Amino acid sequence: MAETENGRRPVVVVDDLHVVYRVYAGGRRAEGGDAATRLLTRTRGLRTVHALKGVSFVAHENESIGVIGHNGSGKSTLMRAITGLTPPESGAVYASSRPNLLGIGAALLGDLSGENNIVLGGLALGFNKREVREMRDDIVEFAELQEFIDLPMRTYSSGMQARLKFSIATAKQHEILIVDEALSVGDKAFRARSEERIRSIRENAGTVFLVSHSMGSIRDTCERTIWIHRGELRMDGPTEEVVDTYENSRR
Repeated sequence: MAETENGRRPVVVVDDLHVVYRVYAGGRRAEGGDAATRLLTRTRGLRTVHALKGVSFVAHENESIGVIGHNGSGKSTLMRAITGLTPPESGAVYASSRPNLLGIGAALLGDLSGENNIVLGGLALGFNKREVREMRDDIVEFAELQEFIDLPMRTYSSGMQARLKFSIATAKQHEILIVDEALSVGDKAFRARSEERIRSIRENAGTVFLVSHSMGSIRDTCERTIWIHRGELRMDGPTEEVVDTYENSRR
């Protein structure tokens, strides 16, 4: 991908992206008679949900981009399409390297200890065993799990699991990192350290997408924000301008 006029290389191009889900829906409909006597019978049909409708934008290196919108607007669908997890109905996504998705819902191996999950997670990110050993202490300290790292993951709270997953995933410098609601867990101090780590990734030529309902996290972390509304790109621009418009629309 060629450089743009601002000198920053484009790393993700989303071109007229449409995503359609087809799901079976169950329901009831009225049969015969008048309104007082008709009976309800069960029906089944194929329902089409147009989750993304012609979304287009370009993301450049060193950018931190907030992604906002109400529940069901298409934010997570867009992120899954960028990573290749959700195929488009039409349009395309181009990326200079494989985007990495960090989301609260990512699976962890509950029967293994936190220690062993660090090893598996590190190997999955492409580290060798020596590199995993070297970064182990930093991961444990960042996740604040020093006293619990030998316990099975199933004994961890959802917040503890999310902190460990964030720590493992961000131990590696990513060219393209997608963070889906991961900053909503943990106390204020952990969120601040998480935001600082994201800024560090961005400053080292990484591009970060942050999906969040926390406008504070978006404002503190992102220089640019895109607003997805009912599957459409409603607004794309400087964070303060987009967030202010979004918040005003909800009043």
